[in-house]
Amino acid sequence: MEDVRGLKSFDDMLRESGHYPLRAEDVRVLQMNLGSLCNQSCKHCHVEAGPARGELMRKEIMEYCLRVVDQHHIGCVDITGGAPEMNPHYRWLVEECARMDTHLIVRTNLTILTEKNYSDIPELLARSGAEVIASLPHYTEAITDRVRGSGVFRASISALRTLNSLGYGDEKTGLTLNLMYNSAGAYLPASQKRLEEEFRKGLSRYGIRFNNLYTLVNMPVGRFLKFLKGSGNLSSYMKRLADSFNAETIKALMCRTTLSVGWDGTLHDCDFNQMLSLRCNSGAPDHIKDFHMEKLKHRVITTGLHCYGCTAGSGSSCTGEIS
Repeated sequence: MEDVRGLKSFDDMLRESGHYPLRAEDVRVLQMNLGSLCNQSCKHCHVEAGPARGELMRKEIMEYCLRVVDQHHIGCVDITGGAPEMNPHYRWLVEECARMDTHLIVRTNLTILTEKNYSDIPELLARSGAEVIASLPHYTEAITDRVRGSGVFRASISALRTLNSLGYGDEKTGLTLNLMYNSAGAYLPASQKRLEEEFRKGLSRYGIRFNNLYTLVNMPVGRFLKFLKGSGNLSSYMKRLADSFNAETIKALMCRTTLSVGWDGTLHDCDFNQMLSLRCNSGAPDHIKDFHMEKLKHRVITTGLHCYGCTAGSGSSCTGEIS
């Protein structure tokens, strides 16, 4: 990211708070980004995903990932994208993960599950016992469609009803359905607990149930970064994030226990670093083919100004608030 005048570097902030250098403490989650192909082009997307993107993870890279998970007993595989369902090897990958002794998380934009060629996926996920994390901009049609396009809300509700019909969101079945919320603009999200109550009440009108709501700070990366620059909000937004720095979030940052694998097999400290082409460094391997647990589990994490997004307020991660 380009320098923002007057903003303290993230490493300097870490030094002042006694957390420099930032190091990983383990590799407990292998997050696999299957590519940038997506049926949507959301305004805040840090991946800049869309229908015209051609990057897709090859089956060979997936096999390397599964070998690493098996050999090193990594406890969680987290599948993301784009719309990961659009990768031609997605079904195979989900089935292979289900056979392993690992927790499987799959992320979805919901609308892809309503399209003809993907309508079988909800049943596949239920059979596999996968935890589903579904992104949903809002519990109202107007705001959701403003962010993602006309008809997205109704398609999302249809997909959620299908998942509910299979037992997702019902504590008795053990099939977990969590929702992911991004704020719609250049500001921090409200309290996760309060938003969860609002979403639960709002979606109950449609008969929708879910387990948890996660809030995610809009990261100054990708399409959202372009929006900030184009609207003249970059400096003010970055200042807001930096002014909200919370040292208590450091101990639970996702980069400390998660390793991100790009569609081409490159290794990154998080999905956001991946989008900025920031690979693991400081002597750690930077490709899944060269995976070395001892070198990666305590690696020095590559940081930048965008890291203020994960440490602002109550913190932000792929599983919501962290403090």
